[in-house]
Amino acid sequence: MAKPTAYDAVVVGGGPNGLAAAITLSQSGKSVAIFEANDYAGGAVHSAALTLPQFVHDVCSAVYPLAMGSPFFRTLPLPQHGLEWIHSPAPLAHPLDDGTAVVLERSVDATAAGLGVDALAYRRLFARLLSDWNGLDVDILAPPHWPRHGLNLARFGWKAIQPARRFAEACFSGARARALFAGLAAHALLPLEFYGSAAFGLVLGVTAHAVGWPVVRGGAQQLADALSGHLLSLGGEIFLNRRVHALEDLPPAHALLCDLTPQQILNIAGARLPPRFRARLSKFRYGMGAFKIDWALSQPVPWKAADCARAATVHLGGGLEEICASERAAWHGFQAHSPFVIAVQPSLFDRTRAPEGKHTLWGYCHVPNGSEADMTAIVEAQVERFAPGFRDIVLARHIMPPAEFERRNANLVGGDINGGAPTLSQLFFRPTFSMYGTPMPGLYLCSSSTPPGGGVHGMCGYFAARKALREVFRQ
Repeated sequence: MAKPTAYDAVVVGGGPNGLAAAITLSQSGKSVAIFEANDYAGGAVHSAALTLPQFVHDVCSAVYPLAMGSPFFRTLPLPQHGLEWIHSPAPLAHPLDDGTAVVLERSVDATAAGLGVDALAYRRLFARLLSDWNGLDVDILAPPHWPRHGLNLARFGWKAIQPARRFAEACFSGARARALFAGLAAHALLPLEFYGSAAFGLVLGVTAHAVGWPVVRGGAQQLADALSGHLLSLGGEIFLNRRVHALEDLPPAHALLCDLTPQQILNIAGARLPPRFRARLSKFRYGMGAFKIDWALSQPVPWKAADCARAATVHLGGGLEEICASERAAWHGFQAHSPFVIAVQPSLFDRTRAPEGKHTLWGYCHVPNGSEADMTAIVEAQVERFAPGFRDIVLARHIMPPAEFERRNANLVGGDINGGAPTLSQLFFRPTFSMYGTPMPGLYLCSSSTPPGGGVHGMCGYFAARKALREVFRQ
C-alpha cells in the first residue's frame, strides 16, 4: 500500500515568502503546513522587547514600502487580521552637515521644491515613474517574463541598469538631490558604482510617492501575525519550534517549498540533489552584512534639522561621495569610518512602541559579510553628528552584529538581509537559472534568494507556489 500523503504541500520556513507561498497554495484548495524553526512566524518580520520592558523594537525589518505596494499582499484581507499601517508625514529625511535636511515627501512636487537647481530634473524623473507605476510594479516585482507593460518597463530598465553613482551625477547637478538618490540606492547593499544599483534608488523613490513608507502599528510582528492569521483562516497549519535538519524530518507531501537560502538548501537536501546543481548553489554569493543597534530613549532624537522629526526613516551619511565610499568599503571587506546609517524612529508616530514620553530608535549600517567588528561607537557617532546630545538620551541599547542576525534567522547568512547579493548576475536569475525549481521533482525554492529578490513583498513565495501549482497539481 502506498504511503499516505499528510499534506498536499509543506513549506519550510515561515518568513513572509513562506507565508505567501502557503497562502497561495491554500487559496487553491491545497492542504498546507509550514514548519518554522523559531517560536514565532515571520522570519525577519518580527518585533520584541530587546532593551527595556514596554519598549517594542523591530528585530530586523521595520519599514514596508514593498509590502504596502505588493501586488500579492494588497489582495489579502490583512486589516481583518489586525494589520494597521502608519504613515509619517514624510517618508524620509536625509540630514546634511549644513543643518538642513533633504526631505522625500509623498508629493513629487513638494520633494522637488526642496532640491533647488534639481527641482525640474527630479520632477521629470519621478513624475513619469509615478504615472507608470500602476502596472510597472507588477512587472518589476516578478521573475523574468514577457512584460505586461513593455514600453514602461523598457523606459525604467534603461535607467535602472545604470550604476547609481553615474546616474545621480548625470541626472542631478546639486549636492542635495545627489545625496538623496545615493541614500535610496544604498539600500541595495551594493557599491553604487555597480551596474543595476540605480534600480534600487528608483524603486524606493517612486514607492515613497506611490504608496508611502509605512511602519506597522504595534511593531513588525503584527504584519507577520496578520499573514499567519489569514493562512490559518484558509485552513493552513503552522508548526513552530520545528527546525528541519533533513527532508526526512518532514511529513510526506506532493510539493515541498523552501523559504531558505542556498546554504540551508544544501544542508537539508544536498545529498538528494545532483552534484552540478549543488555546485551552482555553493557558488551563490551572499552580500554585505548588517550591524544593527536598537535604542531605548528618554526623549525624541534631538535632530539639528527639524524636518527629521517629520519622517519615520532617516538616512545618515552625508553626500554622494561619502555614501559611495561607505558602501564600497563594506563590499571589499573594509569598514568605513563614517558608514551610511539607516535609522527609523517609529515611536514618534506609533505610541504603542514605548512608555509615555519615551521613544525607540532603530538603526543599522552595512559591514563586510560576517564581520566581527563592534560598530557601536562609530554608528552612534554618525547619529550624534546630525543630532548633538543623542548619547545623553540613551537609556539602553541592544546590539546585533552579523552573527546575531544569523543566529536568530539562519537565512541571514553573515548578516545579509537581502538573501544574496543583487549583482547583475544574481538579480534576475537567482540562485540559479532554474530560479524556483530544482532537479528534484516537487522541491521548490521560495525565499528572497529567488526573483524578485530581497524586500518584504511575498512575491518570491507567490511565484514559487504558482509554479508548484502548475507543475505538481496541474492548475
